[in-house]
This record gives sequence, structure tokens and C-alpha cells, in this order.
Amino acid sequence: MGELVERVDEQDRTVGTVDRDEAIAHHWLHRVATTVCRDGEGRVLVHRRAADMSRFPGQYNFLIGGAAEVGESYEEAAARELTEELGVVAPVRFAFKYLCRGVISPYWMGVHDAVVRTDITPDPEEISWHAWVTEDELRELARRPTFVPDSVEALDRYLSRGRAEAVRGDTLP
Repeated sequence: MGELVERVDEQDRTVGTVDRDEAIAHHWLHRVATTVCRDGEGRVLVHRRAADMSRFPGQYNFLIGGAAEVGESYEEAAARELTEELGVVAPVRFAFKYLCRGVISPYWMGVHDAVVRTDITPDPEEISWHAWVTEDELRELARRPTFVPDSVEALDRYLSRGRAEAVRGDTLP
């Protein structure tokens, strides 16, 4: 069996444990935890997914993350994914969650904020390129067809909530 996740309902309540690939194949809801990473200057990390990734290979994204494991909170999953994908430990702060009607499958997406003040070491099996960009540059990148479609909605929600201003500087623990 592959990666186990909690199957959840329309209210984000756990209804069982399933293999993530099975959840995607059957369009069962599960949880995904993501983080918007900013540097000390407020720029946002953008990356290109590795070409051999099973989902959205070679596409660009501004969210770092993945499926929440069984028994794991959104915050715990977001922090774990930061370490796995970027090689950093940084505090994450929950921003919001929403029911994402994803291109591949629907899921609950938890979005977090983090300020990364150390060098990152992206996992080459997950990230083939990265850069820090301004919000204006990020908006422009998100209009391209090579940007992960599910993250476009997340970006709109993130920026419309005013979260971008709230995490600049030293506002995170």
C-alpha cells in the first residue's frame, strides 16, 4: 500500500483511512497541507516541480506541501513538508482552509504562512528550480499555462485575504 491519508467528508471530518492514489482515483476528499514561504524581504518562493513527479510534472507552483498523513494536523503536515521538500525547519502559521475542487481530484487544502530565513536545500526529486519573487511577479507567473492550476485559486484566496501583508518582516514567531 502507498501513502495512507484520511478520507474526509464535505465538513472535513474523517470517515476512514485510504491510500492517497485510491482517494485521487475515486475523487474522495482528503487533506493537503501547503505553505506560502516568504523570505525576510517579503518575497515569495516559487518553484518548478520535478519532471518525473506523478502530479503536475514540470509545472510551476508557489505552494510547498503535500497530503496530510493519518493522524496529522494541517500544521504538522505543513511543517513536515517544508523539511522534506526544502530542507528547512521553520514555524508555520495556519492561514485558512477551503474545499479545493482540484483538477485531478477534490481535497481540503490547508494554507499556511512561513518566513524562511535560512538557506534552502530543495529535494531534487521534488523541485527542479526555485526563485524568490515579488507578489507582482508571482501574479504574472500564475497566469501562465505552466503554473499548477489548483494553486491559482489558492493564490487568489491568499492575496484577497490580506495574508501577504500580515507575514512581512518579523510578524511570525
